[in-house]
Amino acid sequence: MTANDHAYREIGATTLLAPVPAVLVSCRGKDPDSRPNALAVAWCGTVCSHPPMVSISLKPSRYSCGLIRESGEFAVNLVGEEQCRTLDYCGVRSGAEEDKLAACSLSVRPARGLLCAPAVDGCPAALSCQVRQEIALGSHILFIAEVVAVSVREDLFDQDGSLHLERAGLVSYSHGVYQRLGETLGFFGYSVARPDTLRRRMEGYGRKEG
Repeated sequence: MTANDHAYREIGATTLLAPVPAVLVSCRGKDPDSRPNALAVAWCGTVCSHPPMVSISLKPSRYSCGLIRESGEFAVNLVGEEQCRTLDYCGVRSGAEEDKLAACSLSVRPARGLLCAPAVDGCPAALSCQVRQEIALGSHILFIAEVVAVSVREDLFDQDGSLHLERAGLVSYSHGVYQRLGETLGFFGYSVARPDTLRRRMEGYGRKEG
C-alpha cells in the first residue's frame, strides 16, 4: 500500500480518539446518608498496571465532580447492551436536579474497598477506585485513581474460572454513537501464536481458524 491509495481530509485538532469505553461512574459524598449518583463517562482509560490505575476526565461543572473530590472515591461500572439506555440518560441528566438512579430503576451495592462510593448492581463489572491525583487540564479535570478491588458478574465466568468479558455485550462510544462490541477477531499475541494454540483459543471464542 502506498501513500496514494487513500485520500484524507484534515479536520483540525479535536478529540477523535475512538472507540472509547462507555462506563457508568458511581459516586457519593462523605455523608453515608447522602444520595448516590451515577454519570456517563466516555473519557476513561487504563494508565498503569502496577499498581492498577485508571483515569476519568470530568468537567468541573459536573455534579459528580464535587462528590468525587469530597470522598476521593468512585466506581467505574462497565456497561452492557442492556444498560445502554440508562448510560445515555445518566449522561444527559444532572444528579443535582434529580435522583438518576431512581429514575432509571437502578439499585446500588457496596463497592469493595470503598467507604462512600457504591457500585451499580447488574453491570457486568465494577472497578473500585481511590483517587490518587487530580490534574486541572483546561475544560476537564483528570482524576487518576488506584483500582483497589474489582467485582465481576458470576455469569461471565466459565466453570474453570476463566473470565469471558466478550459475553457481556460491552458498549463503546464512537463519535457520538454507542456501539456494542462484536465478533472476536483475535487475542493478545494471536499473530505469533502456534497453530494449535490459535485454533484452540479461537474456538473458545466461537470462531474457527485454519
